[in-house]
Amino acid sequence: MEQDVESPAISRKSKLGNAVGRDLPKQLAAIDRARKVQRYVQKDGKCNVHHGNVRETYRYLTDIFTTLVDLKWRFNLFIFVLVYTVTWLFFGFMWWLIAYLRGDLDHVADNLWTPCVNNLNGFVSAFLFSIETETTIGYGYRVITDKCPEGIFLLLIQSVLGSIVNAFMVGCMFVKISQPKKRAETLVFSTNAVISMRDGRLCLMFRVGDLRNSHIVEASIRAKLIKSKQTKEGEFIPLNQTDINVGYNTGDDRLFLVSPLIICHEINQNSPFWEISPANLAKEELEIVVILEGMVEATGMTCQARSSYVSSEIKWGYRFTPVLTLEDGFYEVDYNSFHDIYETNTPTCSARQLADMSGRGRLPLTWSVASKLSQQGPAPEAGRQELGTERNGDVANAESESKV
Repeated sequence: MEQDVESPAISRKSKLGNAVGRDLPKQLAAIDRARKVQRYVQKDGKCNVHHGNVRETYRYLTDIFTTLVDLKWRFNLFIFVLVYTVTWLFFGFMWWLIAYLRGDLDHVADNLWTPCVNNLNGFVSAFLFSIETETTIGYGYRVITDKCPEGIFLLLIQSVLGSIVNAFMVGCMFVKISQPKKRAETLVFSTNAVISMRDGRLCLMFRVGDLRNSHIVEASIRAKLIKSKQTKEGEFIPLNQTDINVGYNTGDDRLFLVSPLIICHEINQNSPFWEISPANLAKEELEIVVILEGMVEATGMTCQARSSYVSSEIKWGYRFTPVLTLEDGFYEVDYNSFHDIYETNTPTCSARQLADMSGRGRLPLTWSVASKLSQQGPAPEAGRQELGTERNGDVANAESESKV
């Protein structure tokens, strides 16, 4: 339920590599396909959900602006060109029709005849006049005369409709260009999540970072556990979503994302990982979806980056390698080590079992933390020593009290 920077800052020189793991989500997606791991959210943030049998397709037309913005670029550009071409052709046909009905096309060479549009002698010239009118080019060769009231009326209609089309299409293209989706490409998540001891408690942790110098304003982090569930009444809920507290109560979910941060979830009684041990974790079919939101400093638009961790990507008994170093007058982040983890001594039992051991240590005089941990599985001696000292101060105090 807390997050921290990569501290302590190590005073050493580090060379930043050119590769910062931008292609890593694509590689992990290929590995998932090879292993047939079914994800709810891909590592690159794309949701693996397809909508089928949508019969009320008219609803997309009621929000035509959002529909156009959500279209792919090739379809968006095609519609952009098509709308302008159709309007130019339509009004070009109307100008040609007025000239045809008034007989202007029969008096092209008659200097005494006053046409509706000067120098309009066919459909091609009417089409060019339509383009010049709607785009306000005004070459001056083809001009409307004051002896044509129907032409003046058509000119008003084309000017108004042309302004509406310009505002709609240009606005749509501008919104699509300025969408902050690509900004999320420079927000990176660690390849793995880890579970280890922090301040005497088991914690689930993952790392986030921002590759750009321009900051994400009002950044916040959320996490959800995606797992199928069966209720007490027998109802089966596929892909049930459960909130994972990453500092909502303490405000630690509000990030100052200047350097990479380690997001921490304390595994307590309210945590969905309360009864999960390393052996159970390997068998669980679960997925942790993490969502980072904030405003782009340059544009003020909201940006969202997503990633996920399946059970095989949650490493028990590991910590993240520090990436922040202290240089001459500034801090430097080495993104080559952003995804690196190292093994650390961690109890091989669930957080609930660890809490029970801590509570029972104050009752029987012959109870031993080391002997109790040995019953849970083959734990290394270093792991027992770390648990009894600085990694779990509460358990150490309980053991010392039981020996008095």
